[in-house]
Amino acid sequence: MMPSPYPLEQELGMRYYASGAPGIGGRLRSTPADFIVEELPLPISDPDGPFLICRLTKTNWELQRAVKEIAKQLGISHRRIAWAGTKDKNAVTTQYLSLYEVPPEAIEHVHLKDISLEVVGRSQHPLALGGLAGNRFDIVIRDCAAEGLAERVRAATEVASAGIPNYYGLQRFGVVRPVTHLVGESILRGDYEGAVVTYIGRAYPLESEEAQRARSRFAEDRDAKAALAALPVQMTYERAMANHLAGNPGDYAGALRVLPPKLLSLLVSAFQSYLFNCALSRRIEAGLSLAEPEVGDRLLFSNGREDIVSARNRQAALLQIRRGRCRIAIFVPGAEPVTPHGRTDEVMQDLMRERGIGAEDFERASRFVATKFAGALRPIALSTEVEAEVSGANVRLRFTLPPGHYATTVCREYMKADPYVMI
Repeated sequence: MMPSPYPLEQELGMRYYASGAPGIGGRLRSTPADFIVEELPLPISDPDGPFLICRLTKTNWELQRAVKEIAKQLGISHRRIAWAGTKDKNAVTTQYLSLYEVPPEAIEHVHLKDISLEVVGRSQHPLALGGLAGNRFDIVIRDCAAEGLAERVRAATEVASAGIPNYYGLQRFGVVRPVTHLVGESILRGDYEGAVVTYIGRAYPLESEEAQRARSRFAEDRDAKAALAALPVQMTYERAMANHLAGNPGDYAGALRVLPPKLLSLLVSAFQSYLFNCALSRRIEAGLSLAEPEVGDRLLFSNGREDIVSARNRQAALLQIRRGRCRIAIFVPGAEPVTPHGRTDEVMQDLMRERGIGAEDFERASRFVATKFAGALRPIALSTEVEAEVSGANVRLRFTLPPGHYATTVCREYMKADPYVMI
């Protein structure tokens, strides 16, 4: 394992690469067409259901904004639209939406640039996050380091097949402004003012000077009316929050609640993602393997079954891991108390104590957000068979990942580059 030299990755808990081999460098997403994502849906077979299932293809659209615009053209609330996965903005993405009580002929009236919507079926139930078979990726990394490029690609492909740290990628925390976990942490603490000030007021260097000035001013003076006048019009969520505060001074909880419920929920779960990244990096620092279990490790099987490694079953667990039937996983806590079983569980408990966050904070956040934040297991290793092709200074990668796994986590293992060239 080799440590990442990049402060942003270290800050987000993504502290290691699987191998010490040199990266290929390069840049992701020179154009949206360089990053193609195709969602692999679960079977849809209920012609009489109230939910219309549509295939959405979009280019360079943020999903929440696309859904709002689709809802506006259909004349319905955006809350009647659901999806199984949140896809990248700077990409060409194909995914599925469920729309409650929308007739198929209404879809013909949706006309938005770089968006197509196609009816594919009906369902008795709405789509839910994670309710997909996986995602297929076709990615081009441009302007790579020319020296020994083919050999470096070959080495990275072997590592990706064997297993790399299954970090949550940069986009989980915000691409231009990686603040979602910080906002979520403030919500968990019940510090709603801090959450709003971070969401509106935390400036980052990749933003326009206009945006940075508006954010910094709000962080200093909390003047919602001035922020409303200064924030760029495309910052719809920040402006909605500022608008609420302008009419309801001091109601920071209300300002958070103007955000779409799914986005509000994602802010809190982003802090859980941050905890996972940090716990995984601490496991690596302790010299523990991604593929060889120790007593107390948790196992997640491909059918969803869970188990704990004991002295008695350790060899059997190792065999199951090698056969691809299960993976070592980290349990990310939520609103229910957790009994630690091994060293990695203890690391997670230490992280929670260091941040001053407990089960009762997740319970309070569950009531505030109206979403249950239960604990969840996530595998510590990601492995995939990558079809890699070198053409001049460009590298094309094709691979498939399960739900909730990040293509950028695979790409960073190839590139070993500044995360800002991956957005």
